Amino acid sequence: MNLLVFSIIVSAVLQVGCQNPRSYWTLLPNILVVEVNGSLGKQPLSCLESPEEVMRRDNKGEDIVWKKNGVEEAQRGNSYLVQLEESLGGGNYTCHNKDGSLVNHTVVLIQEDETNRRKILVKNDQEDYLKCSAQNYNGEFHCSWTWHRSRVGSVAFIKAWRVSDENETWCTLDTSVQRWRCSTGQSNFSCSVDKSGHGISCLDEQHCPFAEESQRIHVTVHVKTQHFLVESYSKHFYLSEIVKPDKVRISKLNRSMIEWSYPSSWSSPYSYFPLTFQIAQLKGGCKRCDNPCTDSKVTKNLTDNCQFEVKRKAKTVCVRAKDALCNSQWSEWSHLRLRRDKKNKKNKHQ
Repeated sequence: MNLLVFSIIVSAVLQVGCQNPRSYWTLLPNILVVEVNGSLGKQPLSCLESPEEVMRRDNKGEDIVWKKNGVEEAQRGNSYLVQLEESLGGGNYTCHNKDGSLVNHTVVLIQEDETNRRKILVKNDQEDYLKCSAQNYNGEFHCSWTWHRSRVGSVAFIKAWRVSDENETWCTLDTSVQRWRCSTGQSNFSCSVDKSGHGISCLDEQHCPFAEESQRIHVTVHVKTQHFLVESYSKHFYLSEIVKPDKVRISKLNRSMIEWSYPSSWSSPYSYFPLTFQIAQLKGGCKRCDNPCTDSKVTKNLTDNCQFEVKRKAKTVCVRAKDALCNSQWSEWSHLRLRRDKKNKKNKHQ
């Protein structure tokens, strides 16, 4: 969506009166965020876009009908006052001609101040609301979150850009596919919401995996509830800080030797993007475990080799990987159950 289309959409936003006693800002065209502190207040809206348009109407807009969430309101005319009380007042406001035809609309979202704010999301194990990771250095990353069990919502807006004080960031939304685009002079991001509604996937289309990152990525996710409450959550990082390789693939060469390979999703050439590996050997059982490597004790660290001789008593071997050049995340453990030759074992006891 280019800037011309964006500017056309902006002109359709309901105009907000300057008498507003509270802070407010435009999240998207036709979406207004109003901050409240729990006290009574009023937020003025205007249906017609300019005084000139009002003057062109014979009745100066007195026949304009207002609706909130599809229900007709008692207020009439070009101006409308949204009643704010505690965290109430949010909704979908539309104004219509006397014949019912739509003239304009906006969605008013309510943002509670910090003293009264309840959280729509809950913190993860790292005491953060957003958890971000990347499979490689190709410019793609994924951020996920957990909804509060009693305040499940949806994504209202996503903004992603490389942090820079020198460049203005432009963001647009393609409503047909729920994809956001944010651009500056040095980056061009596209983001979309996962089908589950629990995360987003983004791509920095101008990222060069062979160049050192000079600016952090900044991500802000605005989420809203069905009651028109909105909250903002942000995270900033370098890709090198959040990169997490996929699982390695392990295979058995012979009775005592195993080997593994780099994840197919990892950046290449591997000589430029080396991985380091940890190996753990388990003597015990755990036949029904999905992954017996959890909390396993590391027995070996390797960087230049993808083969390993397993101890005779080991029943399971585990391998995981991380970027060898930075302190990033380890991959999930991969494991291989070792089956000993029963015939040889029987002969040994004879």
